[in-house]
Amino acid sequence: MSPSFNKRNPCAHHQKTDRMAGNTETRSPSPIDIAGALLKTMRPHQWVKNLFVFAPLIFARRFVHQATGTIDWLAIGQTTLVFGMFCLTSGAVYLLNDIVDRDKDRLHPTKRLRPIPSGRLSVPTATIVSVSSAIVALTVGLLWEPLLAGVLTAYLTLNVAYSFILKHIVFADVISIATGFLLRILGGAIAITVPVTVWLYACTFLLASFLGLGKRKHEILLSHKSAHAQRRVLRSYRLHWVNRAMVVLGIATAVCYTAYTVSEHAVHQFGSRAMVFTVPFIVVGLFRFVGLLNRSQVADSPTDAMLKDRWFLTNLAAWVVVVLWIVYRA
Repeated sequence: MSPSFNKRNPCAHHQKTDRMAGNTETRSPSPIDIAGALLKTMRPHQWVKNLFVFAPLIFARRFVHQATGTIDWLAIGQTTLVFGMFCLTSGAVYLLNDIVDRDKDRLHPTKRLRPIPSGRLSVPTATIVSVSSAIVALTVGLLWEPLLAGVLTAYLTLNVAYSFILKHIVFADVISIATGFLLRILGGAIAITVPVTVWLYACTFLLASFLGLGKRKHEILLSHKSAHAQRRVLRSYRLHWVNRAMVVLGIATAVCYTAYTVSEHAVHQFGSRAMVFTVPFIVVGLFRFVGLLNRSQVADSPTDAMLKDRWFLTNLAAWVVVVLWIVYRA
């Protein structure tokens, strides 16, 4: 249709042409725009990983007072505060990652739309907020418990090393991610002063490594020949290596969790071997993740996809309910 026939907005054609030519007038972002861009870059949807700090609270049976049977609000509050510290630290790390990777992210089909690579969030602003978030988390941890501040410092140092060095080393990138989950668990244990069993560390490390390799496989399949341009380490990965490693880690995760459920520690802690009935939920979850990974044709990572998948979430919720019933029924 000719522009002259557009009676409602005779200038629409010219405005569209100007936008296509890149002649639109740019405006300075408002504080609300900047806050929204910062929050998006800090990835609040990824903070679900920090829920691992609650694992010691649940499995050490500190959610309720054993003597009175009432909810232990102090322990819950302490763990929640540590969760907040890890969220601040995680947000600082995500800001740092996007600052460092902004040029490579512009080559990615979805990462190029993030606030920093797209130009909606300036590097100086992101840097200031990243440093400030880390300082706040570490200061609160230091004032509360120096050992907790040490764990947060280790977590931050690990992730900074990941951003500049470890993410470029094959398999070391996945191991560093898995180690971050162990530090979350340790932080949760320090918060309520309980020991952590080797079983919890082992199962967590194996599962996190399995998920991390799944993410690498997805990036390889999605990026094809441009994979090395988006993430240098991908040129060192071979798809058949990743597939075999995922099989090994998946089996190891299921076996380790099964061994934990029938261990003397679990029987003594929970008063029965009923925890073994939660094993099928773990197996189903592992297979569901692989299914999402193999059939995913979208740019979302498999870890993001599973948090949107109703079947995976239903299985996860069922596992949580059964575990809570077994742990606290006595």
